[in-house]
Amino acid sequence: MIAIENRRARHDYEILETHEAGIELTGSEVKSIRAGKASIKEAFVRVVKDEEAWLFNMHIARYESADPRTAPDEKRSRRLLLHKKEIVKLAERVKLERLAIVPLKLYFNKANRVKAQIALGRGKKLHDKREAIKERDIKMDLKRLTKKRL
Repeated sequence: MIAIENRRARHDYEILETHEAGIELTGSEVKSIRAGKASIKEAFVRVVKDEEAWLFNMHIARYESADPRTAPDEKRSRRLLLHKKEIVKLAERVKLERLAIVPLKLYFNKANRVKAQIALGRGKKLHDKREAIKERDIKMDLKRLTKKRL
């Protein structure tokens, strides 16, 4: 079940490779995500000292029923749970190929754990974005034409 999706990432980045990562969260944050009160539009991932991957700028609204004194900050950085080899490989590709690590979506797996799908992406230039929009429009027009003929 997809809880939160970042559609803007596919528009701004050419996605090269995706990975699944767990996220270190508190109980009230999980309940907020389940209620759909989170946003990853401005979020990004950084690898700190080739040891840990952190998710920055993800906004999770405070859960209404939670105690306000113990509620965590809404925009705090959250640690991603990845294997050491994966983190090292991601960090090397980011340094060498000048790529970005962006979160694509948050979802619950079969064991009801929150997972983040992160991707290595290369930033698109303006002309690449226009080309992608043009291709999408052509595909839509073709679908419409084939639908009318049937």
